[in-house]
Amino acid sequence: MTPSSDIARLIEIMAALRTPVTGCPWDLEQTFASIAPFTIEEAYEVADAIARGDLVDLREELGDLLLQVVFHARMAEEQGAFAFPDVVEAINAKLIRRHPHIFGEARDLGPDEVKALWGAIKAQEKAERAAARGLPADAPKSLLDGITPALPGLTRAIKLQEKAATVGFDWDDVALVVGKIREETDEVAEAVESGDRDKIEDEIGDLLCAVANLARHVGVDPEAAIRRSNAKFERRFRFIEQALRSQGKTPADSDLEEMDGLWNEAKAAERRAAE
Repeated sequence: MTPSSDIARLIEIMAALRTPVTGCPWDLEQTFASIAPFTIEEAYEVADAIARGDLVDLREELGDLLLQVVFHARMAEEQGAFAFPDVVEAINAKLIRRHPHIFGEARDLGPDEVKALWGAIKAQEKAERAAARGLPADAPKSLLDGITPALPGLTRAIKLQEKAATVGFDWDDVALVVGKIREETDEVAEAVESGDRDKIEDEIGDLLCAVANLARHVGVDPEAAIRRSNAKFERRFRFIEQALRSQGKTPADSDLEEMDGLWNEAKAAERRAAE
């Protein structure tokens, strides 16, 4: 099969991979549930390529993410639910519907008016989806409806907090958020001392939510922050490995004191490079 830049060829390839008997055994045994973690992983790899400013990798990672869409659409088509063209049609319709100031009659709107219009349209869409599922129009609603549980924990914490903040349920001083983090840290220490695993998990969760709240208040994406810290940890630990390797050693041959000293060397080297 000859490669092509045409989306139709990608759809054909996916169909071939999912064809019983002649298709790929691994692809054939996949389900929506088994593929979902790969979909999330590919989205993160797109974000990583963007963070690194690597446009060559970005092109490849976007292709991997597109494959996930085609894969899910193919499985849905096999079940008679919908196909890839339906996915495209749905997003095209949504974009046009949500931008009446571009494609419709609502012209010359300011940013605040556009935001308000967007919210009204989304609310209408939500009501229409509820009606399509047979839910009563007067069913109790929560401000937090629509925030999917599938989001990464810190991202979902931010979205829940943002929603609650729209009705005034929020700290009005960042110093109070910092104080809450200190309070939660003390409660984690007490839980650890108790040895109660459920309590420890509960208190660590509260601490993470408080940290996410601080990130929101100072305009920092907590997921980006933790990715940055992970990259820093990886970079410095690799420095330790390289330094030990030059001595004919491995981390297993070293001890915490030596590795901590090398960690500090890595930090110092980074500071010098940044000056």
